[in-house]
Amino acid sequence: MKKLNSTAYWILIIGGINWLLIGLFGWGIGMIFGGQSAIISRVIYIIIGLSAIYLISEHEDCCKAIKSIVSKPEMSKSEESKSEPEIQKAVPASNSENTSEVQ
Repeated sequence: MKKLNSTAYWILIIGGINWLLIGLFGWGIGMIFGGQSAIISRVIYIIIGLSAIYLISEHEDCCKAIKSIVSKPEMSKSEESKSEPEIQKAVPASNSENTSEVQ
C-alpha cells in the first residue's frame, strides 16, 4: 500500500508540474506525445486524475495514521493519579518568607 501511495503521489507531482508548464508557457507534457488529443496523452491525463482521486480517498486514513504517531497516548486515570504527587512536589509551597519579600 505504501508503494501505491508513493507512486500516486509522484504521478500527482508530475501532473502539477504539467499544469505549471501549461499556465506559464502554454506547453504541456502531452505535447511530447502528440498533443492533448493523442490517445497516449489522454491515457496519461486519466492516470494523473485517478492518482489524485486515489490520494483524496486515502487522505483521511493517512491523517489518522500520522496523528496516532505524532500525538501522545492518553493517560489512564491510574497514571494520572500517580503523576499528581510529582506535580505537587515540583511546586513549592508558599511560606511566610516568600510573601514578605513580595510585599
